[in-house]
Amino acid sequence: MKSIAHQDRSSRVVGADHRPLRSHPAARQCLEARFEREVDEADPEGLMSPADRVKAVESKRNAYYLRLALKSAESRRRRRRRPTGG
Repeated sequence: MKSIAHQDRSSRVVGADHRPLRSHPAARQCLEARFEREVDEADPEGLMSPADRVKAVESKRNAYYLRLALKSAESRRRRRRRPTGG
């Protein structure tokens, strides 16, 4: 049987929040502000309804993370193709 201390450590590791999300709220706020600025630039007169603004910000956020995932996948693909030195 595992000790209580070991069980506690295990539960903290497995059940822990995603560390970057927890430890860098300022970075997340900065990114969110960037998406909102981009929507502001697209709608300088403020004619969009609040619901449409929320959708536009979500769209900007999703596009950003999709581009990030694509760059990551391309990088991994290039790394796999690179011959190993030996």
